[in-house]
Amino acid sequence: MPQASTARIGVLAVQGNFREHIAHLDACGAETVRVRRPADLEGISGLVFPGGETTAMSNLIRLHELEAPLRSALAGGLPVYGSCAGMILLAGEVLDTRDDAINFSALDITVRRNAFGRQVDSFETEIPFDGGDRIRAVFIRAPWVEKVGPEAKVLAEVTDASGAPVAVAVQQDNALVTSFHPELTDDLSVHEHFLQMVNFRAEGPGRPSAVP
Repeated sequence: MPQASTARIGVLAVQGNFREHIAHLDACGAETVRVRRPADLEGISGLVFPGGETTAMSNLIRLHELEAPLRSALAGGLPVYGSCAGMILLAGEVLDTRDDAINFSALDITVRRNAFGRQVDSFETEIPFDGGDRIRAVFIRAPWVEKVGPEAKVLAEVTDASGAPVAVAVQQDNALVTSFHPELTDDLSVHEHFLQMVNFRAEGPGRPSAVP
């Protein structure tokens, strides 16, 4: 049984797999709120950017006047987790993207969109996560991380077509991203890890570089 959490977590709910993230957070015992307008950010202790379509998400973030409030919240140290499209939105640099796409630069990473290929190249595999047990990872038109800054920590890797390792889960300070979709499996490990980050920040000053 997962350890219960009393955290109140916002889930960006303008497009994508927000319902699946809410179900996982609920299973971990967290209180959840759907974030569709700036007022929904009030009183949350963490935020999730779901998988989806980055162009649509960027347009809807602007339409709902969320861009500036989200930037302010992240700059203030609000813990955040992004899966797949969420990773792209949170990256410092994105390769092969549109000029008008939003990126919030929550981590010092360079991400390549659709790095694993098209929809037909989607796959599932098991990978070790943060040096612990193996978890089931679902990759759907997924990005990967091509460059990781000195303050960021790689939590999971897979191999590309040439056999070289590529990062697919990274944490820096209060930000966590994954190329894959843990919300599409029964495994709660990634969401539990994020809630540990949220609780760690709530219990003490400063911005943790990693969950102890």
